Amino acid sequence: MSSSKEADPSLGYLTRKDTEVKLPRPTRVKNKTPAPIQITAEQILREARERQEAEIRPPKQKITDSTELGEYRLRKRKEFEDLIRRVRWNIGVWIKYAQWEESQKDFKRARSVWERALEVDYKNHTLWLKYAEVEMKNKFINHARNVWDRAVTLLPRVDQLWYKYIHMEEMLGNVAGARQVFERWMKWTPDQQGWLSYIKFELRYNEIERARGIFERFVECHPRVGAWIRYAKFEMKNGEVGKARTVYERAVDKLSDDEEAELLFVAFAEFEERCKETERARAIYKFALDHIPKGRAEDLYRKFVAFEKQYGDREGIEDAIVGKRRFQYEDEVKKNPLNYDSWFDYIRLEESVGNKERIREVYERAIANVPPAEEKRYWQRYIYLWINYALYEELDAGDAERTRDVYKECLNLIPHNKFSFAKIWLLASQFEIRQLNLKGARQILGNAIGKAPKDKIFKKYIEIELQLGNIDRCRKLYEKYLEWSPENCYAWSKYAELERSLSETERARGIFELAIAQPALDMPELLWKAFIDFETAEGEFERARALYERLLDRTKHLKVWISYAEFEATAMDVDNVDLTEHEQKKQCIERARRVFEKALNYFRSSAPDLKEERAMLLEKWLNMETTFGELGDVSLVQSKLPKKLKKRRHVATEDGSTRIEEFFDFLFPEESQTTNLKILEAAYKWKKQKLSSDD
Repeated sequence: MSSSKEADPSLGYLTRKDTEVKLPRPTRVKNKTPAPIQITAEQILREARERQEAEIRPPKQKITDSTELGEYRLRKRKEFEDLIRRVRWNIGVWIKYAQWEESQKDFKRARSVWERALEVDYKNHTLWLKYAEVEMKNKFINHARNVWDRAVTLLPRVDQLWYKYIHMEEMLGNVAGARQVFERWMKWTPDQQGWLSYIKFELRYNEIERARGIFERFVECHPRVGAWIRYAKFEMKNGEVGKARTVYERAVDKLSDDEEAELLFVAFAEFEERCKETERARAIYKFALDHIPKGRAEDLYRKFVAFEKQYGDREGIEDAIVGKRRFQYEDEVKKNPLNYDSWFDYIRLEESVGNKERIREVYERAIANVPPAEEKRYWQRYIYLWINYALYEELDAGDAERTRDVYKECLNLIPHNKFSFAKIWLLASQFEIRQLNLKGARQILGNAIGKAPKDKIFKKYIEIELQLGNIDRCRKLYEKYLEWSPENCYAWSKYAELERSLSETERARGIFELAIAQPALDMPELLWKAFIDFETAEGEFERARALYERLLDRTKHLKVWISYAEFEATAMDVDNVDLTEHEQKKQCIERARRVFEKALNYFRSSAPDLKEERAMLLEKWLNMETTFGELGDVSLVQSKLPKKLKKRRHVATEDGSTRIEEFFDFLFPEESQTTNLKILEAAYKWKKQKLSSDD
């Protein structure tokens, strides 16, 4: 029963128990301590190598008689021929076949194999090399020569074949034959290395004239800088200094515009330097620097500077350095003529050298690059080129006429109807003053006011006339100034100040009256302050008081109230002998308090929202009362001081939500009383409603 249960129909008569694979149970490692004898990987590999079985090699065949040798050769040839039939284009098989025939000393058969291989692929130069080497190795010289001749005829562009052919002829001592091979090769115009090999060959046999002739042909075939330099060095090595110089001169005539001309000039200059011809070398360097483009002359500059440091004087060294920097700046201004910073650097360099003609030339080139757009921002750097030019002509060159012409041209160039530069007008006028030409200066400033009036021009013109003591001219200028800019409080104040300095009080007062009557002013607070200070300084307190009242009619600003109160606190009439100083002081304090009371009433009734300004006013009043000493009464203010409260309010943000913001609020005494009354009224009302509901 049990056996039937274990049986599986797919297994036939076998049970599952019979077919189970019993794996060994993994042994459990009890002792994990390291073994006393450690085995390294190196030891395992060494033991494996020692136990490796010897390689089974086929036995060596020993040939004892000619019949057996013939059979062996026949068998090997058949194998090679079968292999060639299968892989005809495999050159390696042909080479092995030919080399085997060579090893059997059957040279005819070997040659036959080589020839058959060449019929398959004659363009493979390796075949020719191996073929010729076999002939040379076995001392078949004529055969080898024949192979080389055919090889160079069929493959004249493979330099290795020519080199090997020439090397064989030279090793055999056949110098004439080698030369003949070289001549055949040169007809194919090989690269430089081929020509140089021919020259070295001739030099090995001291054939200097032949080598010179080859050099001539070489530079004709390869008219490059390197070829000419090698030719010149060859002449120099043979002590022919004159001929070497002639070679360099011919090279310069032909290759002065070449891309590698820099190397030629450097080599020529170094040659002259070695010949102790420093002046010639310097002339070559300068000629090269004038003819080679700046971007390719970096090494030339460096060599020239080093040459001047070694052989030149201080001026020569400076000229070399300046020349290098000059070419750098030339490149920069050529790339971007509107880069005025590069022009400034270039001009500064020329000014350090001190050559007037060059400086003027650079200035003229610089100012010729007028900005393309008539916008002031493009002209702001450009205009300084004119300024520096004029200052150079005046201060360094000392040429007043040229300076005048520079200023004139500059002023004619600027489009004054769109924008102008006050600096140029002022510099031109100051130059004329330095030349004692007052009429010219006035004419320039008059033109400036007519064409492009500016604050700076008016101020400077007035200052000049004031220094000269021309008061009437100053008045006319101030009138022109105010006609052009009637809202300019500075001009009104300065005009009034001028009249006051001349003790023309009424004129000054009239000017101030005209000024404050203007419908629009740029800084009215300064003008009113200047007017009030003027009246105060004149001792006209009533007029000053009236001015404060007129100002308060226009504005009720906190600063005006405080200034008014401070004025009243200090407005003591020194000329009044009827009252003592103590009594006058008391009157001043009373007037100041009245101003503060008036200000408080305004803020309480007309501007209740300006609580912070009201609190600041009370604080100022409290401080003033403390400064009055015995006459002060702090209690007057303390009862009016507000309480400072921190509150919160909802503020709308940009995204539409609200946030809570903390702020300080001021609670004044009268506001707290009204708040208490409101609470009491609400309580009575609530009580009344409760009683009525109970009834």
